Amino acid sequence: MKKRAPTEQEILVDQLRQIADGLGRTFAPFCEVVVHDLRDADHSIVAIHNNLSGREIGDATTELGLARIADPAYPEIIANYANRFPDGRQAKSTSIGIKDSSGQFVAALCMNIDLTLFGALHSMLGQFGGTDDAAGIRETLEPTGAEAIRSRIDQFAARLSTTPRALKAEERRLLMRELRQSGCLEIRRAAEIVALHLGVSRATVYNDEK
Repeated sequence: MKKRAPTEQEILVDQLRQIADGLGRTFAPFCEVVVHDLRDADHSIVAIHNNLSGREIGDATTELGLARIADPAYPEIIANYANRFPDGRQAKSTSIGIKDSSGQFVAALCMNIDLTLFGALHSMLGQFGGTDDAAGIRETLEPTGAEAIRSRIDQFAARLSTTPRALKAEERRLLMRELRQSGCLEIRRAAEIVALHLGVSRATVYNDEK
């Protein structure tokens, strides 16, 4: 018996499953990725990766899904809107509706990010990166005069309406001439400072100085 060819809608949903699988693997474990088949609103969930909401395959669609089913003119992409998981955790969500050739919504891809995970990470990084300003100690591990070199480079680039890392070879040679004349290259580790600020190697700096 000849196998029935898949319909356009079935192909779209199947392709969306593959996309969801890839996104789920990429953004695990922070992002829940869900595929809704809007042809069956009562059992729309056909795939769910990195399950953060506790839903299951076969569960019903969301309010956004119902809105798309009712109105083909509903926005196809709603990005970064505030949401909340069933247990109260804050989330950031993006919902993408998929239409067939007739202009009707067939499916939706939804991504839900658990913001509490990032909130905790942000707090830890803030604590780790914090300093005790009350100690009253100001120290730098870079050579004296390093800021003066960077400032001159920034000023030179600004005159050319560009950035230090976008300077061309000829412009770098002019810059090195100015730094030499100003005495900046006499500062300890000057070549290293210039190289880091320009995003080039020290060998390039030495070559530009010739």
